[in-house]
Amino acid sequence: MRIAVTFIATALIWGSTFLAIRFGNEATPPVWAATIRLTLASVLLFGIAAVFRMPLPRGPALRGAALWGFFNLGVNLTLLYTGEQTVPSGISAVLFATVPLSTALFAAIFGVERLVTRKLIAAMVAIGGVAVIFAGELGVAVPFAGLLTIFGAASAAALANVLLKQAPKQQVIPLNAIGTAVGAVVCLVTSLVIGESHALPGTVAAWLPIIYLTIAGSLGAFVLFTWLVTHWSVSNASLLGVVVPIIAVILGGLVKGEQPAPLTYVGAAIVISAILIALRAPHAAAPALRPASAVEAD
Repeated sequence: MRIAVTFIATALIWGSTFLAIRFGNEATPPVWAATIRLTLASVLLFGIAAVFRMPLPRGPALRGAALWGFFNLGVNLTLLYTGEQTVPSGISAVLFATVPLSTALFAAIFGVERLVTRKLIAAMVAIGGVAVIFAGELGVAVPFAGLLTIFGAASAAALANVLLKQAPKQQVIPLNAIGTAVGAVVCLVTSLVIGESHALPGTVAAWLPIIYLTIAGSLGAFVLFTWLVTHWSVSNASLLGVVVPIIAVILGGLVKGEQPAPLTYVGAAIVISAILIALRAPHAAAPALRPASAVEAD
């Protein structure tokens, strides 16, 4: 029951964060906005950990938390915020629907979960679906570089999920405190390198998306998701990638009037169908492509 409630809550929050990022980009340089968000979240999370005397991770757990923060909060958010300057929020979420299959592939490579044949076939089909989405959005003048940036963000998130699964199980608040701190540093360095303005937002309207993303996103969804990953199969947890795009597309259409290209709906259907097939319960006799070091999913 706890897993189901956590899954639903995470999907609802993440479905709205793509739109919040889109709003935030209209008022604040994107990577700088991500830096502010992660810095605020890190301070709050370290404060919560201190108040409740939660020990910070050490050794392999600290390394796992830092790697997760680097890829999922540093690389992922840098690319996502940058890509959403030109890519509609709903399309960004649809491209993030590839995360479950990317996670399954990375999990097999790192020996975290076995890769069954249907997952490999589904991954190939999903890549075809992504190509259809690219073709559709290029037809309505969404830049290829923006689409590729969002796809890169999704791939970084998938890699981060597997690295976290490899790490020792740990409390989610200290884990996210370390992750947001590392992610904030990555975003700050990137923001400095690309020459963004670093003035703090000057209006309530500019602060609202950042505050929402800090509280609902970094303290809400990411904490909930890391709990899911540490208590459930990483492939099952990544099924969020199927649900979130549906919520994001609906919100993008209602609030921002975003209208994906007709071909994009075809590509999205291909991707989501491939994911649902790949992540369904396997048959007992299903053949597997299994690395020698692989272990069964928990």
